Amino acid sequence: MVEVRAGEVFEHSRGVLDLDDIERVHDMRVATRRLRAALEVFEACFPRKRLRKALKDVKALADALGERRDRDVAIEFLQGFAVEAAGEDREALAALVEGLRGEQRQANDGLAPFVAAKRLKKLRRRLVKLVGEARG
Repeated sequence: MVEVRAGEVFEHSRGVLDLDDIERVHDMRVATRRLRAALEVFEACFPRKRLRKALKDVKALADALGERRDRDVAIEFLQGFAVEAAGEDREALAALVEGLRGEQRQANDGLAPFVAAKRLKKLRRRLVKLVGEARG
């Protein structure tokens, strides 16, 4: 179960920093939540110290994804809302969206170290060791 969920996290990491495809962040965030749940459900199967480190890494990744996702959702909502708004309101909404785009870029910059190849490789190794030890 943990191997499958971990595989989903790594699979969704490709292109996650692409600001034009917000679904990649959503998919990876969902995958991290599922991985975290699997680790917690099977907690008794794993060495406590290794599990704590793995959970800490997965939570930090999920938090970084969440920061970016919050901006993505707000931008998408406001853009949809602007379609129905009156002209002067559209201008105000466009300015608000522009400010959120700046925050989105900042959140993306904050996410980048968590999805860097080196860091994901380290997380993968940590999870492989954790599962290997559980199998005995």
